[in-house]
Amino acid sequence: MSGKKIAIIGGGNLGSAIAEGLLKSGFSKAGEITVTKRNVATLAALREQGVHVESDNAKAIREADVVVVALKPYNVKEVLTELRASFDAEKQLLISVVTGVLLDDLERITLPGLPIFRAMPNTAIAIRESITCICGRNVTEEQTAFVKEMFDQLGVTVAIDEKLMDAATVLGACGIAYALRFIRASIQGGIEIGFDAATANLIAAQTVKGAAELLIKGNRHPEAEIDKVTTPKGCTIAGLNEMEHQGFSSSLIKGITSSYNKIIKG
Repeated sequence: MSGKKIAIIGGGNLGSAIAEGLLKSGFSKAGEITVTKRNVATLAALREQGVHVESDNAKAIREADVVVVALKPYNVKEVLTELRASFDAEKQLLISVVTGVLLDDLERITLPGLPIFRAMPNTAIAIRESITCICGRNVTEEQTAFVKEMFDQLGVTVAIDEKLMDAATVLGACGIAYALRFIRASIQGGIEIGFDAATANLIAAQTVKGAAELLIKGNRHPEAEIDKVTTPKGCTIAGLNEMEHQGFSSSLIKGITSSYNKIIKG
């Protein structure tokens, strides 16, 4: 239990998912969380659980130890500039989960010296299975440990340099779509070889989940696990080789670099 009062500024899908995850994990009590949104009626489910729901961002910030900014990128500057007087650099820390807003920008539009973190989760945060990359400025080891523990309730956390945040967006956030497209293609292949759609969906999804767990829990390299299922003259190696002939790995790598170039070049 953190014991800290957390204000989540922006109760959209991401902000609400963070609140739900902190509640379900037991990291925070409902009364320690405030979620803000103009239309508070859409936050009825959180309110019913005891979470404070508020339309006044300034009030929520003033009463918080930790401020999580979950606004849309286009209105961060306008909203935070108006709220500048509500922050306290001596007592608070700010965590931004907004894509593309730099630590420099956040410090400039809030307060000099304010402890600030950027956190980049993905949509699996809704089921507490996100990979969240974090970096910070003006922060202590204790504050860093707190933010890591907080996001560990929502999946797995890794600390990175800010210069890698765009890359983290591609590999971790866009990566959800890449993985789902692979699963979708596997389902289509499964249907072609005889399965109904629902069964193919279950087999493909669980197979990918199992493959990921082999790497995470066993701390293994993908090729080591591939070798275990590729027997001489077998069907696995035949399929893998055909995929490579068709550019499987190359197309995935090119897709990742294309997404990255889109971010950095606009």
